[in-house]
Amino acid sequence: MQNKTNKLINACKRGNQKAQMQVYDSYCDAMYNVACRYLNNKEDAKDAMQEAFLKAFLNIDKYKSTSTFGAWLKRIVINHCIDVLKKRQFQTESLETENLQIVDDNNWQFDISITKEQIENAIETLPEKYRLVITLYLIEGYDHEEISEILDIAIKTSRTQLRRAKQKLQDLLKTTYNEARY
Repeated sequence: MQNKTNKLINACKRGNQKAQMQVYDSYCDAMYNVACRYLNNKEDAKDAMQEAFLKAFLNIDKYKSTSTFGAWLKRIVINHCIDVLKKRQFQTESLETENLQIVDDNNWQFDISITKEQIENAIETLPEKYRLVITLYLIEGYDHEEISEILDIAIKTSRTQLRRAKQKLQDLLKTTYNEARY
């Protein structure tokens, strides 16, 4: 599989449009889902995904096979989505002077009767600054240093926003779960 992908990437580097279409067809659904997680609007996600593919194909010579092509492309999609959000006046709170608590990033306990879909739906309702941090951390697997670079915020801000997002998510799920039971 990886050998086939490498051949397609090499053909793309030579400007082969048929290879570009094959790469696009192979990755478009996954990259669209990534864009949807960030933009919460199907049309915006589609536009962002297509612009990210264009950017990837224009910069394909910069791709190094030290990581998978999918991971490289995903990073481009995420960065482009964040750029779109920044253009929408995305604001983060600077929390440098506030007393901060270290959040236990590994403790994500939820009631076992809550489904993955309920968690994903609850994440979509979070305020944008929290939704971005929790999506980057939980779903994409980035650490706080990477999140701080991607969002151009302090590491402390990333930790605090994750802690707040986690608390809001748990509150939302408790409310939803309790309402569904009665």
